[in-house]
Amino acid sequence: MAHATHASAGTHPEPTADPKRWTLLTLLCLSQFMLIVDVTVINVALPSIGADLQLTRATLTWAVTAYTLCFGGLMLLGGRLADAFGARRLLITGLVLFTSASLVTGLAGNAPVLIGGRLAQGVGAALLSPAALATITRTFHGPERNKALGIWAMLGGIGFAVGAMLGGVLTAGPGWSWVFFINVPVGLGILLTLPRLLPASSSHGGRRIDLPGAVLVTAATGSLIYGLIKAGDAGWSSTATLVPLIGSAVLYTAFTVVERKTSAPLMDLRILAKRPVAAGSFLMLIATGLLLGFVFLGSLYLQGVQELSALSTGALLLPVAVATAVGAHLAGHLIAHAGTRLVAAGGLVVSGCGSLVLATSDSTAGTILGLAVGAVGIIPVFVSATTTALGFVSHQEAGIASGVVNTFHEVGGAVGVAVVSTVAATGIARHSAAGFPAAYTTLAIAAAVASAIALAVIPRGKPDLPEGVHVH
Repeated sequence: MAHATHASAGTHPEPTADPKRWTLLTLLCLSQFMLIVDVTVINVALPSIGADLQLTRATLTWAVTAYTLCFGGLMLLGGRLADAFGARRLLITGLVLFTSASLVTGLAGNAPVLIGGRLAQGVGAALLSPAALATITRTFHGPERNKALGIWAMLGGIGFAVGAMLGGVLTAGPGWSWVFFINVPVGLGILLTLPRLLPASSSHGGRRIDLPGAVLVTAATGSLIYGLIKAGDAGWSSTATLVPLIGSAVLYTAFTVVERKTSAPLMDLRILAKRPVAAGSFLMLIATGLLLGFVFLGSLYLQGVQELSALSTGALLLPVAVATAVGAHLAGHLIAHAGTRLVAAGGLVVSGCGSLVLATSDSTAGTILGLAVGAVGIIPVFVSATTTALGFVSHQEAGIASGVVNTFHEVGGAVGVAVVSTVAATGIARHSAAGFPAAYTTLAIAAAVASAIALAVIPRGKPDLPEGVHVH
């Protein structure tokens, strides 16, 4: 899975291929795989973390969303910094920060250190991911570039499913701290070998960086998530909930004003006026929210209500991983024959059916079945989101379009987890089934509404994805 993009080379002669390019690709893909695994690896460990550190439901929710918040909120800034200071410099900086933050998070003995570590991990990921993809697109050319991007996408997709299973194995074995510690030897190993392989990258040091825009959009999303989480404890009409929600709207408005006035905006908001980009961004937001909502609730339900061990929970999520692989395999073929409009709408209907199975079942088997059905439906929506946003716009607009869609990817996950955590607040806090059916029903309704919207807003026809462009 990728977080930035660059259009393929023009008509200029292709430079001489780097003989070490495939080794470089392996290390860059391993780095990205590590970032994606960290989105879901914590979910199965949440009950153990909560018990050891005596954390509340709200804090556990932040342990998941803090990472995706910074990852998504600062990703466009990371891409701009890579352009300004060079991808090589940003890649190494991001890797050092992510690895160091993983160590700190694993050593956490209280909530502030845990959440602070997750925030720092997200910042490191936001620096590393777009710089890594920029390096790939500049290192590979022609058919090799498409092959390299395909490998990048495949490993990223597997990372989501592997994260949940790996979280169960590590939590049941050496303990939940190793959910984060595992990144340290991997990160150090990459740091020891990667710098020697990275090509020197050109930079544009004089390019203006839209730091106010990055701060505003991240603060706005953080305020939104805080308000959503707070509603689970204080209620939707309480001042503690309404103030951050209103504050979020104000901050988003300020972000819009800043982006329109600055000469080098973080996000060209005009791109969202284009129907394909707006539709693709919406699909990405919904799809990630649904998928992470499933994993978050499923992990807590299996351990907190069904009283399964972390190892058993991780093992039982194997069918979900298989379902994601099946969904990914089917997506390309379906889109080629039916187009993104029908595939996205149909995938959301299937995902909604999985949500209904989860809402009406109180057994372990029913939970796994519902999660698998939900996953097999949602993966084609991810592919539809990408192809819709990029397949109906010009090649010159593909870069900014994919950056916008990728931002909605991470933000959607953070918002989705916050919403289901609030709806299922009672059950999560008391380790009971209360609230879980309502949370799954909420996901089913969201999928149904999104399916209807998809039919209305996605352009008809089959998209033409620009060569050398990729998102996750």
